This record gives sequence, C-alpha cells and structure tokens, in this order.
Amino acid sequence: MNKKSHLVALLIFAAMIAIILIVNACGYGNFAGTFWALVPPLTAIVLALITKEVYSSLFIGIVLGALMAGGCSLLNTVNNVAIDGISTAVADNAGILVFLVILGIIVALVNKSGASRAFGAWAEKHIKTKTGAGLATFLLGVLIFIDDYFNCLTVGSVMAPVTDSKKISRAKLAYLIDATAAPVCMIAPVSSWAAAVASYAESEKYSGIELFIRAIPYNFYSILTLVFIVALCILNFDYGKMKQFEKRAEETGELGSLKLSDEEERTLRVDGPETPPKGKLFDLIIPIVILIGCSVWGLLYNGFQAEGVTNVIDAFSSTDATVGLPWGSLVALILIIIYLIVRKVLTFEDAMACIPKGFVAMVPAMTILTLATSLKSMTNALDASGFVASALSGAQNLQWLLPALVFAVACGVSFATGTSWGTFGILIPIVCAVFSEDSGLFFVGISACLAGSVCGDHCSPISDTTIMSSAGAHCNHLDHVSTQLPYALSVAAISLVCYLLAGLFELANLTWLSIPVGIALVVVFLFIMKRKSVKE
Repeated sequence: MNKKSHLVALLIFAAMIAIILIVNACGYGNFAGTFWALVPPLTAIVLALITKEVYSSLFIGIVLGALMAGGCSLLNTVNNVAIDGISTAVADNAGILVFLVILGIIVALVNKSGASRAFGAWAEKHIKTKTGAGLATFLLGVLIFIDDYFNCLTVGSVMAPVTDSKKISRAKLAYLIDATAAPVCMIAPVSSWAAAVASYAESEKYSGIELFIRAIPYNFYSILTLVFIVALCILNFDYGKMKQFEKRAEETGELGSLKLSDEEERTLRVDGPETPPKGKLFDLIIPIVILIGCSVWGLLYNGFQAEGVTNVIDAFSSTDATVGLPWGSLVALILIIIYLIVRKVLTFEDAMACIPKGFVAMVPAMTILTLATSLKSMTNALDASGFVASALSGAQNLQWLLPALVFAVACGVSFATGTSWGTFGILIPIVCAVFSEDSGLFFVGISACLAGSVCGDHCSPISDTTIMSSAGAHCNHLDHVSTQLPYALSVAAISLVCYLLAGLFELANLTWLSIPVGIALVVVFLFIMKRKSVKE
C-alpha cells in the first residue's frame, strides 16, 4: 500500500467516525434498520479497493459497525469488536476453521507425496491446449460439488501445475475456481449449500429441500455462469483486465502467482527437491474420493441425528455443515494418512510434518474469514434485514417485476456483506412473504434470491469464497477481484434480463423459455466480445 492510498484510507476512516459522532450528537443515533446498516461493509469494500489491503479494510468496517451498534460509547465499541465481533466469529466458524485446517493438511500431504506432480505430468501428456486446461479445471470444479471451500482449495492445488504449463495466469485460474465453486454448490441438491438453504426456506406447502430443488431451473446466474465458462474456454479469448493478465502470461511467462519470501517458502514448502516424488496419479484420485465420500457421510450422519429424519433428503435438509464437514474431513484425514503410509509414498514423520504446514497455509484465509464474519455480525446488529425488507415492501403491486428486483437487492446485500448464506438467510423469509405460494413466480422469486446471493458473493472482495479462490490459486486477492468482476457483471446483467423475461413470460405460462433465451444471450454476447477483442 503506497503512502497516498494509506493517507486516503485514514482520511475516509476519520471522516466516517466524525460523521457518525455528529449524527449521534444531533439526536439521530438510531442507526438500526436504516441505510446506515450497510455503511460499514460498503466502507470496507471501498477501502479494500483503494488500499489493495484487505485486513485493515475489514477491521475498519468492524470498528465503524461496532461504534454505531454501541451507541458511540467507547466501552461498548471495544466490547462489540472484541466479544460480539471477533470472539463470536471464531466460535461460530469453529467447525469451518477446523475444516479449512484439515483441507490444508490434506493438500500438503498430497503435494508431499508427489501425487500433484504426477497429475501434472499426466496432464502434460493428455491436455495439449489452453482450452483443454480451462475445460479440465471447469470439469473438476463441477465434480467437487459437495462444498465451495473444499472446491476452491482442491481445484486450485490440483490444477495449478496444469494451467501453469499452458500459460494460464493465476488470475484466470482463480476465476475458474470461483465460478465453479458457489454456482455449482447452489444448483447441487447434495451439498452444504442445499442444506443451508433448506434450513431457511420453509413454507406452509413445501419443505426446504423441495423449495431448493424446484428453484434450480430458474437459478439463472449459477446456470449461465457455467455456460459462460465453457463458451469462454472454447472461444479462447478474454476481455477486460483479465486480457492484460493473460497477454502477459502468454508473452512473458509471468503468471501472477504470489511471491513468497525465503522464510515463507521454507515454511510452506511441502514437496521439496530433497524428496524424490513417489506418488502416482491414483495417489491424488484416491484421497479426493475418500474426502468426498467422508464429507458426504459426515453431512448425512449429522442430518440423521435430527428428530424425525428417516431418509437421505430429510437428512441433508437437517444437517449442519459446520459439524458434518469437520467430522467427515477428520475421518478422511486419518484414512488418507494411513493410505499414503501403507503405499510407502510418505513416512509417518513426513505426514506429521505436513500438519503444521497445512495449518500455516490456511492462516491468511482463516484470518480474513474471521474478520468478514465479524463484519457480518455488526451488520446484523444494525438490522440490515429490516432495511432491506422495508425497501422491498413497496413493490408488491408489480409482481412481474419482483424477481428482477429481488435479484438486484440480493446482489447488493451479498456484495456489501460478503456472504451468500447471510444474504439468503435474510431475504428468503421476506421473499416467501412477498410472493404467494400459489403464484407461478413463487419459485422464480426464491431462485432470484439465491442467484443474487451467489452473484454478489462472487463479486465481493470481502466474500469468503472469493478469498478462498484467491488462496486456492495462490493469486493476489485484489487481482482476482478486479479481473473476474467484468465477467461476473456480464453474467449478472444477462441474468437480470432473464428475471425480467421470466416475470413477463409467466403471464403467458412460458416461464421455461427464460433459460434458453439466457443461454442464447450468453453465447451471442461472447461472440460480440470476441469480435471486438480481435479488432482491438
């Protein structure tokens, strides 16, 4: 961060504190349920974009939210930051943090065994082009549909050697990871996201999981993002800032991966040159299969503990991913260590050495996740949901316009707060109240809420999934945000058109036409952008 941006950040922080104190002193200090509830996350986003430094930006947003929630009292502000913010975030995310550490250890084990290098050698023989490498990354991301965190870290570590060999920048790899993480999980009935949505989306006529499944065909952003990636890889071009990164990678070989200090390199290295690789391709495949199988088992086992659960669908709708995923991944870790030792690709000492290294590799992501969750807690304390609900209440007479409006609002809230789960947790009850369950737009409205939550999360620099994608690709976080934003906004604009069309088509019972039209719009848009790119 240069001195100028540092000074600008300090001035913005000081100005925001002064404004809050002045507003409070003038007797207008009831910030809850007003636009002020979105000021802390918006400030954090602006500062992150100005300073290109995430930690301080998030912390400043937390402080501003704590100041408003605490009635501008110094003691209450410190208590909100330390206890209601950071301490509560660590407690609430304990299961996910454990899951992240275990994933980091498993990645370290696979790398240390030489299996990742073996996959790279196999890919060198079978994947000949940039298009093939991009599509292979996409396919692996789709196959790992169980959880977005698992997706980000696994796809990044496995595919980086392949994309590097084909001169695909780390920013492009981070986009491919991010775009096949949350969007895939949001349309997969068996995933931690389906379980989370099912816990929020309960109505009088439909169970949570039924609502989720019936909303899948109208989740335009998730579906069109996958279409967008495939078409982009096949057409083999880029636009926006991503084009600069790809051109530099092609011409100079500079991929944009993070530069580590010598000490960091020694700390994070898990596949050093002193150890000849013994792992084979199946030493990568088998651990991934074990991890997926055990993660599914963990989610199911936890779901079956709920009262009255007798089948798999109910188990997934009742499961707690923050409990099920740590259970399953811990069992997977033990089995993978045993497997690699029995295979004699690792010694027991090598396996144990990977534990602290895997933990260290996850510290930056865990820190940002904790700060982002703390910021969400401050936003919740300021009743952001009340403000959003009041903003939507005046549009009930324009039913055909509501899906597009819900999508736009969900995008904004998710972008500002950096959380998909928090956004659809806030909005789903509101959507269920706004739309009649007998209306043909009921499921379109639910899907608009879910799609907007994913879209805003995809664009937000303080989103946990965006952060994990940067970590998985070993890419500068703000490089990832700035390069993927034009792509995400392109799909978002087409999705907004689709929700407008869905509202209009419903008048003629032709809602199903929306998705073919959306796919056609994506393909036509990319052909136009490619022609423009070639001319430039």
